[in-house]
Amino acid sequence: MFNNIYENKKVFLTGHTGFKGSWLALWLNQLGAKVCGYSLAPNTVPSMFNVLGIENKIEKSVIGDILDNITLEKAMSEFEPDIVFHLAAQPLVRLSYSEPVLTYKTNVIGTLNVLEVARKCKSVKVFVNVTTDKCYENKEINRGYKEDEPMGGHDMYSSSKGCVEIMSSSYRRSFLQNDDTYAMATARAGNVIGGGDWALDRLIPDCIRAINNNEKIEIRNPIAVRPWQHVLEPLSGYLLLGEKLLEDGKIYAEGFNFGPNEDSVLKVADVAQKVIEFYGKGEVVIHKKDNLHEAGLLMLNIEKAKKVLNWSPVYTPNQAIEKTVEWYKHFYANDTDMYYFTLNQISEYTKNINWN
Repeated sequence: MFNNIYENKKVFLTGHTGFKGSWLALWLNQLGAKVCGYSLAPNTVPSMFNVLGIENKIEKSVIGDILDNITLEKAMSEFEPDIVFHLAAQPLVRLSYSEPVLTYKTNVIGTLNVLEVARKCKSVKVFVNVTTDKCYENKEINRGYKEDEPMGGHDMYSSSKGCVEIMSSSYRRSFLQNDDTYAMATARAGNVIGGGDWALDRLIPDCIRAINNNEKIEIRNPIAVRPWQHVLEPLSGYLLLGEKLLEDGKIYAEGFNFGPNEDSVLKVADVAQKVIEFYGKGEVVIHKKDNLHEAGLLMLNIEKAKKVLNWSPVYTPNQAIEKTVEWYKHFYANDTDMYYFTLNQISEYTKNINWN
């Protein structure tokens, strides 16, 4: 995979204790990379990080805040990485309403801190900066957003990620034009699902919690349309982007969307019903909406990733939901080693990749 580019490479991964970060840490480890993770401690119980014992699988795990420049710089300079994957963030839309300052500090200033520390660390050649599909000024148009469309965001989380994209573009043009500086690209993904996510106010974790507590699944916005994708889809895009940046430098130092095909998006209510179908039990009820804004429609155009990177989605939304539910069913049945089960899901995914 990825032309064996990650074998024996030193990779600095922020957000490695989170849901996506744990999956990426595990995959990088399997690819032969030496991973140093840097993140706050897991903020859910259980957590993917602890369930799989990620701390003991990777080269080094540092519990630290990306707002703490001293600790961050010490960790990166001592590790001397070749590649940086920046995933650390305040990732929840609804939390951004109650914690707007924390959201902006973490997502904007925190990202700037990581960019600056990486610039001081002369070993860094590649920087993959992960944002979100919500960075776009969402006018709820009936097509996917392209990479060159305006940034924006109604809620504080979305607007903070729009700011990250604008800031990253400015940072690239201001500081990363010389041959002796690293190549930095941004990666935007849609609603990511997969085993091991226990965050609040996310559809699949909320469904799984309700089912296992014998409660009804409450959803607020049943007709909202989102680009659902299995966690391995965007991660494969990040890894492919990292490979291209390492091999060909700044040709690929741009923004890229990673999402499902436009004909594969699903409504929230349809996703919840499919979770019930694959789990074999559960009931959905419509919860009264609160006053917090939620977009009704959001899609990504992924033609650039297809044409420039030769990347494309592997799973249909149905397959993504089925793989996700399968992970949780085995976890709650306590009938298998989840570390090896997760590795098998990665292996199964990679066997289905057909990018050539």
